[in-house]
Amino acid sequence: MNITILDDYFDTIRRLPCFEKLDGHDVTVWNDHVQDVDALAERLADTEVLVLIRERTKIRKNLLERLPNLKLISQRSVYPHIDIDDCTRLGIVVSSDQHTGTPSHATAEMTWGLILAAMRDIPGQMASLRAGQWQRGVGRTLRGKVLGLYGYGRIGRAVAEYGHAFGMEVRFWSSEAGRERARADGARLAESREAFFAESDVVSLHVRLYPATRGLITAQDLDRMKETALLVNTSRAPLIEPGALVAALEAGRPDLAAVDVYEDEPVHDTDHPLLNMENVVCTPHIGYVTEEEYELQFTDIFDQILAYAAGEPSNVVNPDVLESAQRR
Repeated sequence: MNITILDDYFDTIRRLPCFEKLDGHDVTVWNDHVQDVDALAERLADTEVLVLIRERTKIRKNLLERLPNLKLISQRSVYPHIDIDDCTRLGIVVSSDQHTGTPSHATAEMTWGLILAAMRDIPGQMASLRAGQWQRGVGRTLRGKVLGLYGYGRIGRAVAEYGHAFGMEVRFWSSEAGRERARADGARLAESREAFFAESDVVSLHVRLYPATRGLITAQDLDRMKETALLVNTSRAPLIEPGALVAALEAGRPDLAAVDVYEDEPVHDTDHPLLNMENVVCTPHIGYVTEEEYELQFTDIFDQILAYAAGEPSNVVNPDVLESAQRR
């Protein structure tokens, strides 16, 4: 099969052990990012299988209709960047493993790194030292503080382990179903949503982005946070009401933020408001970007391709396309 892999910025994938799974196939890897529909249509004209790295490239109707050879899109995690209904209409299978049983230790570790970096102002202290100055302020200790984790899933639970190790008091908030799982596991919940935001010294978001969770965190939620609190987002930017985080930081509640995700990615605008706030630590969506995490992810992605080639598609998110194929 003719396989195309998009957005492999550092040409990492062909060096992974799991890349051998694609032996015998014609594989093209692109290392830059392109969103222009004409350019993508040209690149993907002969593609039968498209491999995506998370949500880096949007695959919309106007592009899909120009790809007559495309049969399969294989990726991992959620898929708000793909027009699923149009894939079904055009007979394109979308396979995406939701990895519910495998915690993303890379993202959990990145979350903890951002917490430490923000609470101790590590980027600011480095900048001060490089400017020929010495200490530029006083940081904050984590031990004894309240760590609020919004979302009771695989990453949130992994971050909770780090919180306990650092002597923090960990509290969760989530959907009703998530709270039920937390109660069954003996995890501590906040008394209410309002108390969760008001009492946490650090709030970290660990929720999947679906239509129902878009704008989940409101300006009112942020306004309830302490003046000394930190908001961390390594999940998805649209979980927060548009414009609410910048406005809240300007108002002083919370005092700090650390973010790895943005409304529109990649971010190249140096005037982006979050990049120009002294009280914000920003990183370029690298939570999952480690060699070990890539090996886990692309093992699943390539296994989905092999399953499709064997006539047994796996992790299909648009099963109606299979029924249509059987009828034809």
